[in-house]
Amino acid sequence: MDFNQIFVCILLIFVFVAFVKEWFSPDLVAMGAFVLLIGIGVLDEKTALAVFSNPAPIIISCMFVLSAALERTGTIEALGEWFEKIAGSRELRVLFVLMLVVAVLSAFVNNTPVVVVFMPIVLALARKHDLVASRFLIPLSYAAIVGGTCTIIGTSTNLVASGIAKDAGLNEFGMFEVTKLGAVFVIVTFFYMLFIGRKLLPDRVTLSTLFDSNQNKEFFTTAVVSESSELLGKKLADTSLSKIRQFRVIEVSRRGKKIDSPISEVSFELGDQLLIKSRIEGVVDAGGSGGIKIGIESRHGLQELQTNSAVLIEGVIGPGSSLVGKSLEELKLRKRYDVIILALHRRGVNLRDKFENVKLAFGDTILVEGAPEKISALSQERDFINLSQSNCRPLRRTKVPFAVGALILFMILASFKVAPLIFLALGAALFTLFSRCLEPSEAYDSIDWKVIFMIFGMLGLGAALQKVELIQFLTDNLTGSAIFLKNEYVLIALIYLVTAVLTELISNNAVAALLTPVAITVAQTLEIDPRPLVVAVMFAASASFSTPIGYQTNTYIYGAGGYKFTDFTKVGVPLTVILWIISIFLIPLMWS
Repeated sequence: MDFNQIFVCILLIFVFVAFVKEWFSPDLVAMGAFVLLIGIGVLDEKTALAVFSNPAPIIISCMFVLSAALERTGTIEALGEWFEKIAGSRELRVLFVLMLVVAVLSAFVNNTPVVVVFMPIVLALARKHDLVASRFLIPLSYAAIVGGTCTIIGTSTNLVASGIAKDAGLNEFGMFEVTKLGAVFVIVTFFYMLFIGRKLLPDRVTLSTLFDSNQNKEFFTTAVVSESSELLGKKLADTSLSKIRQFRVIEVSRRGKKIDSPISEVSFELGDQLLIKSRIEGVVDAGGSGGIKIGIESRHGLQELQTNSAVLIEGVIGPGSSLVGKSLEELKLRKRYDVIILALHRRGVNLRDKFENVKLAFGDTILVEGAPEKISALSQERDFINLSQSNCRPLRRTKVPFAVGALILFMILASFKVAPLIFLALGAALFTLFSRCLEPSEAYDSIDWKVIFMIFGMLGLGAALQKVELIQFLTDNLTGSAIFLKNEYVLIALIYLVTAVLTELISNNAVAALLTPVAITVAQTLEIDPRPLVVAVMFAASASFSTPIGYQTNTYIYGAGGYKFTDFTKVGVPLTVILWIISIFLIPLMWS
């Protein structure tokens, strides 16, 4: 091996470790590796610029826009409401209908927004019929994953792999070329989840169930310390207010400025303004006869200024949220959004105490309390996905025909290969903008730019592997000592297994971008058809069931369902093995 080959090997190992250890976000790691390869001369300018000519990231961006148009016009939500009407109240029926609707929808729409829209619907249905939400959210994610494998546009991994294959000289994958195997994946997953996986699903407690169901009947009250107040010159712990149950002082303001010191250390002065959170029981304990103003004013010398009802909602931190990487202490959410964080779910643990310094990450679930208008404002900032209501923004329902029409026309034209997929995707995305399904700013916001730049970075790393002929070098040495590797079934088994294992640890798109050129190079070196190996990469990169970190939909439902890491392993590993065995035999037959 020469210097360039050794360097690329070491860099590849570092990238994988950085992904798994989460030292930096995946897009930074991938683009950093790409730039480094250019800087040391492994990739020349022409080869590096050729990476940006790959159509896959642009097509994926257009799919984000199309999905956002369907979401913004209320199309996906309408399907969710229809699901709620026909799902019934029995667990088996709800599970079957849920997986069917989500799998079909995910075949044509990016599966992430499908899961985002259906999560609050499933949680509400579970509360309504006294069902356990954790028994539905894993099947929701799995159905979205296998549904996405049914078409080239159903999941971004298919688009990445097909784009690389086309650049390598293979015939372009048709819109429904992978449907035959995707349909098998869907059917097998259905039977597995209904008859085997359902018995392995856990009964987990979500954040909201940690609190009494009457928590949403609390009130925020603003009061002022008067001349007769027992708080004057004292700390809260030295007064009878500290002994009242369901009664908390949230913050104190003095002469118009909030006091940053802990509440327990504040000595109150005349005119201090207090923000109080209380339930009805707290009001009664304060000595009133049912009204906050009377109770507080009569016994404790506090004059009430304003009372607002508080609501309790759950939210999932999204990948593009401004909250990611910051602690609650740093964010000052009370000051920024006028809401209170009551609890945090992180990696299978529900935290109610001492979580203020925990750095928030994608997939964390937080329990938020605040006035309805404040919660609505926070949801519209899209810092987190509200699990207690499906949409906080007015929908453009009159634009439904345009959004649906754009998607249907795109699929029809793509299936007949009227024009290259990239032009059809751009045309469909622009149509949703010209028809005002989306505003341009909403279209740009809908694109997950971290995913796009990570794909570009990994495409660069894949180009480096080809440039230094590292895969060909390894293949020549391996096949010289292991003749069985020339068997197509063995190759598919190995390619699928390596891809499936890696996609459980790092991003599915990164794995597809890296291993598709590897599969093509191996096939060309052994002088066999590379198409079956590319298909193996496509399906294995999407088939992430065993961990909550390999696929974005798994990460979303991880916190919302109160799951532990091992819940995914217990349910997902058998399904992964079953689909692996099926793929070994069906891929050579379907793409002989």
